Amino acid sequence: MKKRLPPDRAESAVEVGSASSANEKELLSMKTILRFLFVPVLVIAAWIPLGWAADEVVLVTDADGVQRVTMTVDSYSYKPDHLVVRTGIPVELILVSQTTFTPHNFVLKQPDAGMVVNEDIGPGDTVKVRFTPSKPGVFAFYCDKKLLFFKSHREKGMEGVLKVQ
Repeated sequence: MKKRLPPDRAESAVEVGSASSANEKELLSMKTILRFLFVPVLVIAAWIPLGWAADEVVLVTDADGVQRVTMTVDSYSYKPDHLVVRTGIPVELILVSQTTFTPHNFVLKQPDAGMVVNEDIGPGDTVKVRFTPSKPGVFAFYCDKKLLFFKSHREKGMEGVLKVQ
């Protein structure tokens, strides 16, 4: 046998059930939204610092008195892309192109610091670049190649940092 509630109590029971159901749905949708917003933010926050520090390379002077490093030149990137060198000691960069079709170049225009380089690097080529920094500072190097109607390689992220101490 079913027990029947008086009409006024039956309506309030239905209202309570509806409110509870609506609250549960709202809570569930809020949890879902937070999950989709919070998890990617955590992943990005954890990943960014790793990318910033991973490529810094401090060049050591070889027995012949030259600071030397081999850099990979690939589609819109240099690896490593953050070099630290010392003032007054020659620097030699061995630029190795990994591309099969796209030409690149290495541009470093800092005449007041003793560094003026604009060297083309053909697909699959290896090029040596040599300069002696005369002034400390932080300087950008980049590829300025560009096809008509497209962004330049630098605008696509092909640049790096040379820190002279």
